[in-house]
Amino acid sequence: MEIKMKRYAVLLCAEDSEYIKKVHGGYFQVFKSLLGDEDQGACNDDHQEIWDSYKASNGELPKDDDEIAKYDGFIITGSIHDAHGNDLWVLELIHLLKKLDFMKKKVLGICFGHQILCRALGGKIGKAEHGWDLGATTINFTTKNTPSLVIMECHRDEIWELPAKAELLAWSEKTRVEMFKYGEHIMGIQGHPEYTKDIVLHIIGRLLNSNVIQTWQADAAKLKLEDREPDQEAWKKLCKGFLKG
Repeated sequence: MEIKMKRYAVLLCAEDSEYIKKVHGGYFQVFKSLLGDEDQGACNDDHQEIWDSYKASNGELPKDDDEIAKYDGFIITGSIHDAHGNDLWVLELIHLLKKLDFMKKKVLGICFGHQILCRALGGKIGKAEHGWDLGATTINFTTKNTPSLVIMECHRDEIWELPAKAELLAWSEKTRVEMFKYGEHIMGIQGHPEYTKDIVLHIIGRLLNSNVIQTWQADAAKLKLEDREPDQEAWKKLCKGFLKG
């Protein structure tokens, strides 16, 4: 039996904190847990997977078309950086995303990744109209198959205007574009399907200690985490269904 080798790349747009490295093995491992097959590196029915990571925020990206071609899909992670900024690595990432679109590669963008995909495809992004969205948020889908799902949120930027030909998939009370699809090969999610409750609490603490948010914002976010919890399995199925479908 011929084994079908699948290969995926996680483009990391932020540095791991010591907590994330110690408790979760880094964000690369967090995404592998969400999107990878359970028996990584071992034969799984008639296929197996290889997962690679690139430190995009350090300027590390696939070098040429041959390197890009070996991947079946790409994941663009969240970041503390602005997707509407013009740092060199951000501009290089945008150039790569345009190429991935041209090559019709599967691309899943999360938070910062969702926003920068929009920018690369010709949409508009910027500061969120209603400020920070932190904690667990209910998002509403435009289709009747899945009316709503809870997702972890941690952003103060948002999509202002979708690219031409992009399809709105979901929205929330605070954010007009929670999810979008572009063709059959690109999907963006504003929230964090990969986040667990402890990761969000850790991030809230870091933002508060860095004076990026105020105490009332941290308290409000923690209350939202107590009220509801994301269906991790539903998000896993949705994301894997897109990436590997």
